[in-house]
Amino acid sequence: MSVLRMARSLERYWPENYRNKLHKKIHITSLGCPKNLIDSEVMAAILERGGDRIVSSEEEADIVIINTCAFILPAKEESIEEIFRMVDLKERGGLEYLIVTGCLPQRYGTELEAEIPEVDLFLGTGEVPHIGDYLNKLVKREGGTSRTFTGDPDFLMNASHHRLISTPSHTAYLKIAEGCSNCCSYCVIPMVRGRFRSRKPDDILKEAEALAGGGVREVILTAQETTAYGKDLRGNPSLGQLMTDIARIERIKWIRLLYTYPESITEEILETLSQEEKICNYIDIPVQHIDDEILQMMRRRGDSVLIRNVIEKAREIVPGVALRTSLIVGFPGETEEKFDRLLEFVRDTKFDHLGVFEYSREEGTGAAELPHQVSEEERESRRRIIMEEQAEISHTINLSLIGSLEDVILEEASDHPDYDYIGRLRRQAPDIDGITYVKAGGRKRGDIIQCRIDGADDYDLFAEEVVEGEESLL
Repeated sequence: MSVLRMARSLERYWPENYRNKLHKKIHITSLGCPKNLIDSEVMAAILERGGDRIVSSEEEADIVIINTCAFILPAKEESIEEIFRMVDLKERGGLEYLIVTGCLPQRYGTELEAEIPEVDLFLGTGEVPHIGDYLNKLVKREGGTSRTFTGDPDFLMNASHHRLISTPSHTAYLKIAEGCSNCCSYCVIPMVRGRFRSRKPDDILKEAEALAGGGVREVILTAQETTAYGKDLRGNPSLGQLMTDIARIERIKWIRLLYTYPESITEEILETLSQEEKICNYIDIPVQHIDDEILQMMRRRGDSVLIRNVIEKAREIVPGVALRTSLIVGFPGETEEKFDRLLEFVRDTKFDHLGVFEYSREEGTGAAELPHQVSEEERESRRRIIMEEQAEISHTINLSLIGSLEDVILEEASDHPDYDYIGRLRRQAPDIDGITYVKAGGRKRGDIIQCRIDGADDYDLFAEEVVEGEESLL
C-alpha cells in the first residue's frame, strides 16, 4: 500500500478540525508486550499524519503519552513509576500535557483520575484510533470535566491503520488477533482487552505486504493466543495457511510465531513450520505449569499429558526446533511437592528459552480468592531456583551449537571489542531471548548472513561470518 493511500485511509481517524490544531512534539513510551507496542505505533502514526511530530525523548516533547501495561503487579508498578516520573517532569515545566493510555486506565481509570490529578487524560485500550480527536480537544481546551475515557475494549486494528514502526526497520510485529476468551483464573486480559477476535486473512496479508514494502524482512506474528486464530471467523481460516500465504511475500525472509497455546498446536501448524523455509523453527509455548491440580485451578485447557505430547510431537515433526515457554511459580496451592514436579519438568524437557513469572494476586480474578496463597519470599525463591536451572540448560544447548552454520540477522553495531555486530539466529526472538555477537565486515542492519558459531555463554552466542566461498543459506 502506498504512503498516500495509507494516509487517505486514516482520514476518518483524524477529523477536519484536528488537522487545524496547533501541532505538538509528542513522545510515546510503550510499556509491556509487543501487542501494546503495536497500539503505540498506530497512535504515533495517527498523530504524525495529523501534523504532530513524534520525538525520541521526553525532554524535547510538549506532550508525553504513556501506553501502560497492567498484566501483573510488577507491570503495574512499572507503569505507575513511569507516570510519576513524567508528573515530576511536568511539574518542573518540561511538559504541557501528560496522557496515560492502555491497560492501566482501562482497568483503574476513575481511581487513577482521583489519585493523579496531574495527568490530563486517561484513555482505555479501545480509544487507540481516536487519539487525535482527544488531543485536539485537549489542546483547544474543548473537553468537559471528565479526564477518563474507557469504553468497551473493542478496538481491532486493520490494514488501514498505518503504523510508525518503532522496532528496527527490518523487524516488525504483526498482530493477527486481539483480546482473549480463555478466562484463566489468574489473568485480567479479557477484562482489559475484550473477547478474542481475529483479523481477516486478506487484511493481515495487506499489512504484511505493506511492512515488506517498507523494508521489513522479519515478521513476528503475535496475539494473546495465536493458535486460536480464525476460530471465530466464517470458514475457520487456519493459522498454518496464513503463515504459508505470508511466506509467499518475496521480501519477507523470516516469519516467527509467538504465544502458541499447547492445546491448540495442531499437526498442520507443525508441518507448516517444518516445510516452509521462511518460517523459523521456533515455537513459543506458554505452559505456565505441569502439575495437573495447579493447571486445573489456573483454568488452563489441557493437562500435563497433553503438554508433554505436544512438545514431543513438535520435536518429532520440526527437527531442531527451538522451544520457549513461560511458567508461573507460587500459584495458590503450589506445595513444595508440586513445585518439585515443575522443576523436574524443566530439567527433563530442556527448553531452549524459558521465562518465569512469580504469581501476582490480581483483584477481580478467581485465583485471588483461592486459599493457600504462597508467600512473596517463597515465590521469589522458587523463581530463582528455576532460572538457575535454566541457565545451566541454556548454556549446555548453546555449547552444542558451536561449530554449526547458522543464518544471523544483524541488529546493530556491537560494543564488544572482538565482535562488530549484535544479531539474532532464527532460534532467538528479539528482547526475550539471547543475542548473537558477530564478526563481519562491511555489513548493515537487517542483513541476513551465514555464520559459524564459535563461542557460547549461558544465554548468548558468538559467531563469525563465513566468507571463504561459502554461500548464504538464503
